[in-house]
Amino acid sequence: MSALDTPIRRRRKDARPQELLDAALELFVEKGFAAARADEVAQRAGVSKGTLYLYYPSKEELLKAVIREHLSTRIAAGAALADQHRGSTSELLREVFGRWWQDVLDSPTSGVFKLVITEVRNFPDLAAFYQREVVEPGERLIGRIVQRGIDDGEFEPLDVACVVHSLMLPMVMCCLHKHSLGACAPHDDHFDPAVFIRSHIDLVLRGLARQTGRPVGRGAR
Repeated sequence: MSALDTPIRRRRKDARPQELLDAALELFVEKGFAAARADEVAQRAGVSKGTLYLYYPSKEELLKAVIREHLSTRIAAGAALADQHRGSTSELLREVFGRWWQDVLDSPTSGVFKLVITEVRNFPDLAAFYQREVVEPGERLIGRIVQRGIDDGEFEPLDVACVVHSLMLPMVMCCLHKHSLGACAPHDDHFDPAVFIRSHIDLVLRGLARQTGRPVGRGAR
């Protein structure tokens, strides 16, 4: 083993992609995707610009990797959880959104939503990528869970797409608030996102619960 190939150096090299993704997310949220420069990402990660390009050939590919790392993988984890769940659909929705809160909304990952909503109009390729990697699989996952509750007679046969949007959009707005008004007034006593999310899920689940005496399997109109 050469002096340049020590275990410490190998560990540092193995960790480098994650360090670059963390630095990119932090800088993109702080300055905006268009304004942030690749050399700034490299500097924040403690590497050269050339090293950055060894892993990610462009700033766009770097952002795509950030989205995959912080959102696509979590949607896949939610799908695996749904496949393994054996309890009620209400319990499954609570668990999925509870984990989503911990892993996304209450972490730096929440900044991805601000980036996408404020930046992708000027980057059509990134918009298409986000739609394909996040929006569509996320809606399919939640839609599948809701449909399961309908099929089992636990939920009213409501329009699935509307239910999905009712569940997801407030979560997205919480992310936007955190990185806009919430960043200016971080100690807002009138809004606790964690309390809001729990209350919102309770509200939606009460609306979904099938009323006693109504027939099961009735098609939504």
